[in-house]
Amino acid sequence: MIGADTEFKEDKIISPKSLKEIRRPIDSDLKEFQAYYKKALKTDVFLLNQIVNYLLRMKGKEMRPILVLLSARLCGNIGQSTFTAATMIELLHTATLIHDDVVDEADQRRGFFSINKIWKNKASVLLGDYLLSKGLLVALDNDEFALLKVLSNAVKRMSEGELRQLKASKLLNMTEEKYFKIISEKTASLLSACCKCGAISATDDTEKHETLEKVGEHLGIAFQIRDDLFDYGADDIGKPTGNDIKERKITLPMIAALDRSGILERRKLIRLFGKRSKTRKEVNEIIRLVNEKGGLEYARQHMNTHTRTARYLLERFPDSPERQNMLDFIDFVITRKK
Repeated sequence: MIGADTEFKEDKIISPKSLKEIRRPIDSDLKEFQAYYKKALKTDVFLLNQIVNYLLRMKGKEMRPILVLLSARLCGNIGQSTFTAATMIELLHTATLIHDDVVDEADQRRGFFSINKIWKNKASVLLGDYLLSKGLLVALDNDEFALLKVLSNAVKRMSEGELRQLKASKLLNMTEEKYFKIISEKTASLLSACCKCGAISATDDTEKHETLEKVGEHLGIAFQIRDDLFDYGADDIGKPTGNDIKERKITLPMIAALDRSGILERRKLIRLFGKRSKTRKEVNEIIRLVNEKGGLEYARQHMNTHTRTARYLLERFPDSPERQNMLDFIDFVITRKK
């Protein structure tokens, strides 16, 4: 397998497809998944049903179910097992978002008031637990033990990543090695599970399972770096959000900038970054210093390297519209605007 440090020639993505274009070949499958997912959430508990109905209105891009369906289509046909896999993953992902909002005391999610803002923390935590348990039951009710094993491992890795990040952030001792370990566990583990579960649902070929698992891992790392670049307002993204900076979350652009700074510059960055409450002017100064030290370009190079590795791994599959769909999805991930 090609490692993450393998050198490739720079790829130019001239006109990436939109997510709407990418999902067009699987639109009917996606509708079937949505019905399956809605059925899995059905409950006769009044309060829970109220919250679930609100949750369904907060629907996001459905990138993870789309990735499951694309992976299954690449390996064979989409079937009942594929819808089970996509539902399990969406339940898990939604549960983690709800729990994150509680921990972060977030007021909004996808343009709506967050669950914890309306129904408070206790109901939010219980809803997250309910979604996790439904994910397990969906697998068990359909005897999908292979899928359950993959998802259970993803949950374990995601939890380890969250705890690892909590410790590293508090000590302000994040290194590049720790950063990549954390995003591999927190983000890449779930996208890796999407690809592997999609493959498992469509074929018994373990080589395809393993290849797509690696594709998802590299794609997930690139996905997270793209998210980190949003905070600093890379050239192709636009206005920086600054959210991670305000919350003192150390990501790759900052790590690279600190490594490339002299003693005085490093002290200034650490002093500004470590402040609990920052003015917009201070946030902008941090962004300027990180950009000046090449932090954004360094992060972008790593994102592109992992993207190319994912694309290279996909070359193990025969050329087909299904493979091209996966390649288009990868391009979308690293060029998306939000």
